[in-house]
Amino acid sequence: MKLKIFFLILLLTSILDAKTSDFSIIIDKPFNAALLDITQNYDRSITAIGFINAPKNSFHKAKAYTDPYAYLRTVSNQYGAKIQMLQVDKKAHILLSKVISNAKFAKPASLVKTPTNGYFIGGYTMDGSELLLLVDNNMNILHSKYFGTKNYDKMNKLVPLKDGGVLAVGTSFTSRSPHDKLFDSGLGNNDISISRFNKNGRLLWSKKYGTEDDDRGIDAAQAEDGSIVVLGTTHTKEKTNVTISHLTQNGDTIWVKKIPNKVNLQAISILKLRDNNFVLSSSEFDTVGKKQIRLIKFDIHKNILVNKLLSTVYSSQLNDIQEFSDGKLIGVGSVKDTFNTDALAIILSNNLKLLKQEHYGGDNYDVFNKAVILNNTQVGVVGIHTNKNSDENNMWIVKLNKDATLASIAMNTQDFYHQLYHLFRNEIKEGKLSIKENLTIEFKGDTLHFKAGAYKLSQAQKQFVKNFSKKLIPFLYAHKSQVKSLKIDGYTSSEWENTKFTNRYLNNEELSMKRSYETLKSLFIQQSDSKQNYLSKILQGSGLSYQKRVITNKKEDKEKSRRVNFQIILH
Repeated sequence: MKLKIFFLILLLTSILDAKTSDFSIIIDKPFNAALLDITQNYDRSITAIGFINAPKNSFHKAKAYTDPYAYLRTVSNQYGAKIQMLQVDKKAHILLSKVISNAKFAKPASLVKTPTNGYFIGGYTMDGSELLLLVDNNMNILHSKYFGTKNYDKMNKLVPLKDGGVLAVGTSFTSRSPHDKLFDSGLGNNDISISRFNKNGRLLWSKKYGTEDDDRGIDAAQAEDGSIVVLGTTHTKEKTNVTISHLTQNGDTIWVKKIPNKVNLQAISILKLRDNNFVLSSSEFDTVGKKQIRLIKFDIHKNILVNKLLSTVYSSQLNDIQEFSDGKLIGVGSVKDTFNTDALAIILSNNLKLLKQEHYGGDNYDVFNKAVILNNTQVGVVGIHTNKNSDENNMWIVKLNKDATLASIAMNTQDFYHQLYHLFRNEIKEGKLSIKENLTIEFKGDTLHFKAGAYKLSQAQKQFVKNFSKKLIPFLYAHKSQVKSLKIDGYTSSEWENTKFTNRYLNNEELSMKRSYETLKSLFIQQSDSKQNYLSKILQGSGLSYQKRVITNKKEDKEKSRRVNFQIILH
C-alpha cells in the first residue's frame, strides 16, 4: 500500500522539530496503548482518551472458582488496562497527561464534554462492570459509578443528551446466576443494555432489550424530539443482522427494524444528521472475503432513504462518521491490503457518495478510531500507530483538513513571519523582495517595478511572479485553515502630468488597480484547478493609488513607488 505521509514520533516530553509542520502526534508507551475518543474543549484545545497497559501485580488468587469470568481473568494476559487522558493545544503541545486512578483495571469507551467544562468518561472494568466517571477540566474525578448486572457487562458507547446527561449503550453478556457450577450452563445469550444518567452522573434508569438470540448494543443517537435511536446487532446461527430501535426518553420501545441484507452486517456507529435523519455505518464481507463499507441513511419513521455499498480495492471499515456544517461527511477507520493496515479517511456527500479518500500510515498497523469536527472545520482524529519493526501499538492524535488531507500545526503571525522569511531567504538576500512582521511581502528589485503609466507585467515580472507563486501558494494551502485572505495591493507614484488633483488621484487609483489585477491574473492562471478554487476564496485585489509612496531622504522615490505588495491576513 502506498505510503502517504511520514510521521513525527513524539514522546510526552519531546519538542516538535521546527521543520515539521504536520499535526501528527505519536505517543509511545510501554506495552500496547491506544486512543479511542476525542473532543474539543471550550478553549479550542482537544482532549483525547484511551488506555495504557500496566503489569498485573496484585491479583487475589482463589483456590476454587464459581464464576467462569473470574477464572478467565486470572489466566488472561499479564497486563491490565488503565484509562489515559491527554490534552493537546493547537501547536501539538501536550498540555496535560493523566492516568485516571481506578481501583480496577478499566478501558474507556467514550468521552463526552460537559456544559460545565468537565468530561463524562464511559467505559468498563476488566471484571465485567460498566463504569461512568465525571471529571473536571483538570481530569480530577468528581463522581464515579459502577453499574450493570452481576456477571459481565461491557459499554460500547456514551452518547451526549440535550439535557446535559448521557446515555450508556452496551451489552450484558449473560443473565445466568453466578452460583452455577463453573461452565456447566454455558455463557448464555447477550442483551442490549441501555442506561440513562443526568448531568450530575446520577442513574435515572437502566433497561435491557433483545431477542432470544445474541443481541449487542453498539451505539445510539438522540433525535430532535428527545427520543433515542439505538443501533444494535442480532446474531443467530445462520446470520448477523443490524437492528435499529426507536425508544422514548424513558426507554420504552416505539419500534424496532431489522436492516435487510443478503449477507452478514457488522454494525459500527450511528450519527444524527443536521436534516434530522440518521446515518449508520456497518461493514460486510464481499464474495472474495474483503470487508466493505455499507452506509445506510434512514429517517425517524424507519424509512430507508439511502443504502450505499462503498466497494473499494482493499478491505475497508469506517469506525466513525461526523458531519460538517455544509452537509458533507467525513468517515475515519482503516484499510487493509495483503501486507499492512493503514488508517483511512474518506469524504462523502450528503447522499453518501464517495468524494475522496486518503490513507495514512507506515508499514505496520495504523487505525483511526474516532473523529471530532473542530471549530475551524478541521477534524481531530485519534487512533493507533505501530512503529516500523514493532508489534506494540502507540497512541496517535492527528488533525485533518476538511478535504481529508493532513493538517499543519497552527502558527501565529510571528510563526508565519519566520516561516515566510525562511521560505524566501534567497530572494530577500538578493534584494528582490522584503517581508515585514505584519506579513506584507513587497517586490523590490529594479526589474520588478513598473514603468510610469504601465500596468502590464514585463517578462521579468511574469517570471518572478511564477517563481514566487510556486513557493507561496503551497505554503498558504498547507496552512489554509488559518489564512483568511491574500491581498494584492497595487501602488503608483504621485505624478500625473497636466492634470488637476481630482484627475491625478483618480487616474493613479485606476492605474494601481490595474497593476493589482494584472499581478493577480498572472499568479492565478498558473495554478492547478484545485489551487485556483482555493485562491478564489482568499484573493483580494485593490488599488491604493499613491497613498503609500516610497520616501527616501524625505523625497519620493517614484520608481520604487510603482509596485505591488502582497499581504497575508490570518483568521
